[in-house]
Amino acid sequence: MGDETSTSVPAQEQEPAVGAGSVKQQLSMLVLSSLRATVPEVEVEPMVEVSAKFADYQCNNAMGLWSKIKGSGTSFKNPNAIGQAITKNLPSSDIIESTSVAGPGFVNITLSNRWVAKRIQDMLLNGINTWAPILPVKRAVIDFSSPNIAKEMHVGHLRSTIIGDTLARMFEFSNVGVLRRNHVGDWGTQFGMLIEYLFEKFPNWQEIGSQAIGDLQIFYKASKHRFDNDPEFKERAQQGVVRLQGGEEKYREAWKKICDISRSEFDLVYKRLNVELEEKGESFYNPYIPQVLAELSSKGLIQESEGAQVIFIEGYQIPLIVVKRDGGFNYASTDLAALWYRLNVEKAEWIIYVTDVGQQQHFEMFFNAAKMAGWLPDPKEKKYPKTSHVGFGLVLGSDGKRFRTRSTEVVRLVELLDEAKSRSKSELLQRLTENGKIVDWTDEELEQTSEAVGYGAVKYADLKNNRLTNYTFSFEQMLSDKGNTAVYLQYAHARICSIIRKSNKDVEELKMSGAISLDHPDERVLGLYLIRFAEVVEEACTNLLPNVVCEYLYNLSEMFTKFYTNCQVVGSPEETSRLLLCQATAVVMRQCFQLLGITPVYKL
Repeated sequence: MGDETSTSVPAQEQEPAVGAGSVKQQLSMLVLSSLRATVPEVEVEPMVEVSAKFADYQCNNAMGLWSKIKGSGTSFKNPNAIGQAITKNLPSSDIIESTSVAGPGFVNITLSNRWVAKRIQDMLLNGINTWAPILPVKRAVIDFSSPNIAKEMHVGHLRSTIIGDTLARMFEFSNVGVLRRNHVGDWGTQFGMLIEYLFEKFPNWQEIGSQAIGDLQIFYKASKHRFDNDPEFKERAQQGVVRLQGGEEKYREAWKKICDISRSEFDLVYKRLNVELEEKGESFYNPYIPQVLAELSSKGLIQESEGAQVIFIEGYQIPLIVVKRDGGFNYASTDLAALWYRLNVEKAEWIIYVTDVGQQQHFEMFFNAAKMAGWLPDPKEKKYPKTSHVGFGLVLGSDGKRFRTRSTEVVRLVELLDEAKSRSKSELLQRLTENGKIVDWTDEELEQTSEAVGYGAVKYADLKNNRLTNYTFSFEQMLSDKGNTAVYLQYAHARICSIIRKSNKDVEELKMSGAISLDHPDERVLGLYLIRFAEVVEEACTNLLPNVVCEYLYNLSEMFTKFYTNCQVVGSPEETSRLLLCQATAVVMRQCFQLLGITPVYKL
């Protein structure tokens, strides 16, 4: 292991193939070509953004360039002149309809209607995957959910699971190989207590089924009560930890049994949320800790302080403890071993940790230790591999305090999700009964739709907020069919599907034979927003912010409503083109739902 080290590589300056990548990436390539011709002596990144009012996109490089080259004998007189030159040097392209230069050199870019329409049509023919953005990494680890064995999953784990799954889906859509890691707490001092209590309560523990142990929460509390109040039991429990960590067979078997029972409880939550994870818990990395600490010691990073082994990190009052006074390992030692493994064995370029903001300092210190060891480059260099902590705020109840049940116990996630489904089902049944459409629905459709709407509502209520903020959990708000909710968006999608169905046209046939035109202003606005999808996903991945996709999805549904209000679809001379725009909107909405882990519904 000593010979294996991770090396820093620059962020891939990938030049997408012609027609590949987002619209913004394609325009950036054209602008880059122009910049190289305009100011060959200056290395500069293209600055292309969506334009709010004057055009579709805008290049904002001129002012920055002027500040770099003025006074150096340049022939340019001002930033506007640089803007004019950038415009003149843009390679000819069927993407751009027209350009103009405003004020201090802002280059306004208007896209060609024909090109926008063709891009949408190509997506309909070749699939939404052709709109996947190009990211600068090929392999990422996303460490999320990560509950503790023998403890209940709480709403904090719900947030980590939902946010982590969405990040994984966005990266996977962008053709990144994602290692979805569940770093469960399956090792530590509490296992001595749990195992000894298991031996005491169930002498025949090997023969009994999981049902006998029953609720692990109650089992954990009972064993903790014994541990706190019975010195002789406490002594046995502490010895139990040593025997487990020493690899004694009986203790390993008991540990496995407790872990298996816990896993089956976690799986009830994962199954409902349709989340896939590969478990590599703390115990998996345990064997690597001594070698990793030896490497850090050989680099002079580990020092002794008050009987513990620590790493002092500049800017922090307290050191990072890697070996406790009693010789035991802790979170930091496990996390360092896991990071070493992820860099050197799994060869990950981006390692992302999804936990609450309360753990931010731990991650900052541990990432700094990895930089000191030479495992990670300086973040300012924009090189890979890199690490990121994706923090998130608390889930609050209606009283503004941490979300709990009346008995102050942490809310059981399975019950929470089941309640969302049950409320969704009763609202659906009531509506279908009132409008007389209940006869058109099978029991299976009712069940599947209630699940899609109920579980989707919980996910969307979490994801639509900036993850760093706290959010208030409210069934009433998340299951409302008004405003920015999953239910409203499911209705919007089902409505588009209904428009297409009622046209009695074969959309697959129209895709092959028909053409899209964007002559009406609302057709153009909708078309432009559709083709922005790839850069929205790119932004959400780059900044690790799922709410960017939620905002896009909600805005898209609003733009579609405006288009549908002002542009007759069925029975109009433009019916074919407008049905294809309806279909493109539905396809993009479905892909947004997929990225958010929400199952779309086709009728409501």
